[in-house]
Amino acid sequence: MVDMDWKAKIVSTDMQSKSPKLSNKLQVSLPFSFRAAEISPASATASTAYENYLRLPELRKLWSSEEFPSWRNEPVLKPALQALEISFRFVSTVLSDPRPYANRREWKRRLESLATAQIELIANICEDEGTCGRTAPIVDLRSSNGVLARNGSYAEVWKPPGETAVVSRISEASLLPRLATWHKAEDVAQKILYSIECEMLRCPYTLGLGEPNLAGKPNLEYDLVCKPSELHALKRSPSDHIDNQENRAVYTTHQILESWIHVSQQLLKRVAERVDSKDFEKAASDCYLIERIWKLLAEIDDLHLLMDPDDFLRLKNQLCIKSLSETAPFCFRSRGLVEITKQCKELKQKVPAILGVEVDPMGGPRIQEAAMKLYGEKKEFDKIHLLQALQAIESAMKRFFFAYKQVLVVMMGSLEANANRVVVSSDSVDSLTQIFMEPTYFPSLDAAKTFLGDFWSHEHGGVRLG
Repeated sequence: MVDMDWKAKIVSTDMQSKSPKLSNKLQVSLPFSFRAAEISPASATASTAYENYLRLPELRKLWSSEEFPSWRNEPVLKPALQALEISFRFVSTVLSDPRPYANRREWKRRLESLATAQIELIANICEDEGTCGRTAPIVDLRSSNGVLARNGSYAEVWKPPGETAVVSRISEASLLPRLATWHKAEDVAQKILYSIECEMLRCPYTLGLGEPNLAGKPNLEYDLVCKPSELHALKRSPSDHIDNQENRAVYTTHQILESWIHVSQQLLKRVAERVDSKDFEKAASDCYLIERIWKLLAEIDDLHLLMDPDDFLRLKNQLCIKSLSETAPFCFRSRGLVEITKQCKELKQKVPAILGVEVDPMGGPRIQEAAMKLYGEKKEFDKIHLLQALQAIESAMKRFFFAYKQVLVVMMGSLEANANRVVVSSDSVDSLTQIFMEPTYFPSLDAAKTFLGDFWSHEHGGVRLG
């Protein structure tokens, strides 16, 4: 057995005498440019123009309309489903593109991958409802006794051995069932439908978009929740008159992006509530969802790389989306992105409450010692899961901004990506670089792991590899 008396073993003067260099390892001098970055949105004029271009005020009304008061997941799941539905529209847009030089083959692959990633997240959100009661608006397919209705989209009947007959009902307003009947999109739609079937296996219901539903599970009232007809009424931007095929691609890409940003905002609120109520395991689950959403946002931004360079740069000029006086990165025109970035950074304030200690006003290592004890004893593993999830969010967020800068370089050139700085030095860097180069948001957890790793290396030595 290993003695886990951390105060005696790790923080004591005996341990320090064994490893006189230990305390020096954490005294890292950071360049001034890479200290904590200030997240500032673009000008109000630029942000408003961006929101109007995407019709965000109207989209927000759809995201925020709560029609099922007893359904806890509605504020999170509704915008996620709407992002997925917009992705179906994107498939139609890409496959209807008349330009002979459009890379349709890669577009199909990317949109299939994007749809699958979104379905995985939606399924993860739905899985929680299996433990907290079925409060989602659903239709029990067995209640019809196998009888097809004269109207509606009741498609087929089957009867598992020894069970009640099941009627499969398909959404009437979603674009996915229609894509499945279009020869250009049939293969894409089928792959998406099978993804829904596979990913929803552990959920108490399925989406009802035409997936096989071999388990005969209840269908979500998709049309009532997602409102596809109202959503697709927003498919045209105020700048739709511009003669540029990439206009619809940019518009649709950012509508999907903003929908998932809104999902993150709702999850961050829920994380705060769950930490305050000490429901650490569910808070950790939500944090891992937020981490995966940051990765999804990077995948959505990568769609820009498939746009034609000349058409894209011409559209940038046609939309007048950059002024000489605007120095903030393009992504900071999104107020939602700025908000979730700040909220994710502020999650560090939850660490003392999770560890059950107060911050030492004298700057002592109280939080660090509590973290080392938690990691070593492994008794409150739900707290360990949550702390790991918080650091996973930081990692995913920084990777997003690093990847975003590379997309800017590819699409607009390095001068634009460097905020119009002709010469970039270590003392003068753009705000994107500051974000992914700044120190960790969780210095106490970082120090705890550093000391913990050093303890094990001094206590037991290490196995040399190679």
